[in-house]
Amino acid sequence: MKQILNRLFEHQYLNRCEAKEILTNMADGKYNDSEIAAFISVFLMRSISVDEFLGFSDALLDLRANVDALAIYNPIDIVGTGGDNKNTFNISTLACFVVAASGYKVAKHGNYGATSVSGASNVMEQHGVKFTSDVSKLEESLDKVNIAYMHAPLFNNALKVVAPVRKALGVRTFFNMLGPVVNPIRPKRTVLGVFNLKMARLYFYMYQQTDVDYSIVHSLDGYDEISLTGDFKIINKFEENIFTPEQIGFERCNETDLYGGETPEDAAKIFDNVVNNTATAAQKNAVIANAAVAIQTINPQQSFADAMAEARESIDSGRLKETFSKFLELNT
Repeated sequence: MKQILNRLFEHQYLNRCEAKEILTNMADGKYNDSEIAAFISVFLMRSISVDEFLGFSDALLDLRANVDALAIYNPIDIVGTGGDNKNTFNISTLACFVVAASGYKVAKHGNYGATSVSGASNVMEQHGVKFTSDVSKLEESLDKVNIAYMHAPLFNNALKVVAPVRKALGVRTFFNMLGPVVNPIRPKRTVLGVFNLKMARLYFYMYQQTDVDYSIVHSLDGYDEISLTGDFKIINKFEENIFTPEQIGFERCNETDLYGGETPEDAAKIFDNVVNNTATAAQKNAVIANAAVAIQTINPQQSFADAMAEARESIDSGRLKETFSKFLELNT
């Protein structure tokens, strides 16, 4: 690792094979926490290259647990890179449950928050969800409530090894970028939120080389999701467009409207308010907008207005509440 670090400190880049080897060694416990922290810190000071990104992704996908049996469900994942330093409530996770309540299969891949108070795994844990890598239990959840939750460290030893270092650093790392593309099911449908346009281009380049039906979303004021605080961009395999909240029928909201609170308990209360349809209009609308992108990714012929109506009806009808209650019965 010393030789690698010296190269990186001299502003050199890794090729794809080198990047893959380093992350594989990391998972094998060949580096200590200080070496891992130093390595991660390099990428806080400069951008990750395409080859480095692909090499790290290759390693994580090679190291993933075998859950190929779940691919038959053709699920979608809705995930943000995190690291936008906005500390929003769990918009993507809620959108996943809205989509499931709308009748579509969802495989949510998530983790504890590294740069925010509450990641997806935090809010699941607050509700007593028992994380599992048992494929039969995940299948049952997909069969009965259309959604399975996969706590990332259970499915990839590399993510488990680096988790304490990431938490100790408390800042955005390249693992924020990798998490969304290493869902162990390797879903053919995904909605990915990114915190800047440069990252959007990186993912666009990567997805162009696959058969994945994808939508990349970015709010131009820095959110890794559709925040409705300002204009936002959606990129998919057909086109890319910038929209205003008003264009899709919503009023703009403020950053404080999406605040996730000071503790995981605070975030869980907001989560429950959305599930119970007692949230503020801003909170509910943000979830609907992101769920609608997923529904349209699944049904590209559907208009965005119809996709939003479908998402809204899942909340207003009580199906979201019913779906989440049944999910908890199966997973706690």
